[in-house]
Amino acid sequence: MATASEIKSRIAGVRDTKKITDAMYMISSVKLRRATKDFESTVPYFDSLSEKISELLCHIPNTESRYFSRSAESPEAVKNHGILLITADKGLAGAYNQDVIRACEGFMKKHPQTTLFVIGEFGRQYFTNHKIPFRQDFHYSLVSPSLYDARKICAELLEYYESGKLDEISVVYTDYVGAKPGVCRVSTLLPLNGAHFGDAGTESRHIEKKFLPDADTVLDGVVPSYIMGYIYGCLVKSFCSEQQSRMMAMKNAGDNAEEMLRTLQVQYNKIRQATITNEMIEITAGVRALKRQRTSAAGDLYYDNE
Repeated sequence: MATASEIKSRIAGVRDTKKITDAMYMISSVKLRRATKDFESTVPYFDSLSEKISELLCHIPNTESRYFSRSAESPEAVKNHGILLITADKGLAGAYNQDVIRACEGFMKKHPQTTLFVIGEFGRQYFTNHKIPFRQDFHYSLVSPSLYDARKICAELLEYYESGKLDEISVVYTDYVGAKPGVCRVSTLLPLNGAHFGDAGTESRHIEKKFLPDADTVLDGVVPSYIMGYIYGCLVKSFCSEQQSRMMAMKNAGDNAEEMLRTLQVQYNKIRQATITNEMIEITAGVRALKRQRTSAAGDLYYDNE
């Protein structure tokens, strides 16, 4: 059985750990609010960009752009796959990293010829330890997602796609759904599917427009910005989901610490009370022993019930 000093030391350790988890909870909440605010400020621009692409597709339904899939192609024609995996730089975020890694491994089992691009130190360490090859020169972090990083990532992925090294590029990320745990999603980044842009440009279909030098060239100039915005959205949503998962993990850790402190405090009180009781018994026994000695020296009889 643990002594009072050992329990007291453990209580101090749990309290120190709880201070750390509470601090991490507050830091994640601040990062979450800041990231959502930055993302919301860019949403109108990329929504307008998506509408413009819809308008262009209304005028050129059978586009020859290399960024769009052709209906005649079958899924079996895609041989070289690329996947962009977004993980965190550290753990302590519940099952956030494990979910996206599991989804990525499931995708790679279906498509053996897959080039892996990993964002986040956690994912790089995982695939290094499991000896799974990935692009070592593709080194990006999720500490503070920005449009600058999204632009660089987009440029590298487009280089692989336009050079013919990859026929299809997908992204595995965690979608942010507010206060609920994030949802892991696997989306095709390239080639784009015209049907996904909806009918936002239907109203302008009957309006005659002139494209210089031609519609496909205009579309090819707009699509990279759209892809950059899509990647930026995936980065921010994953970052927000990471902070939300970490907040939930730290809250659960704090609640468990409170429960442990209550249990340890009860144990400490019991041991302390038992120690006090034993000390009182020893004092009482000592008093009786002294009284017995004095009574024996005086020649009188002594009774324990006196």
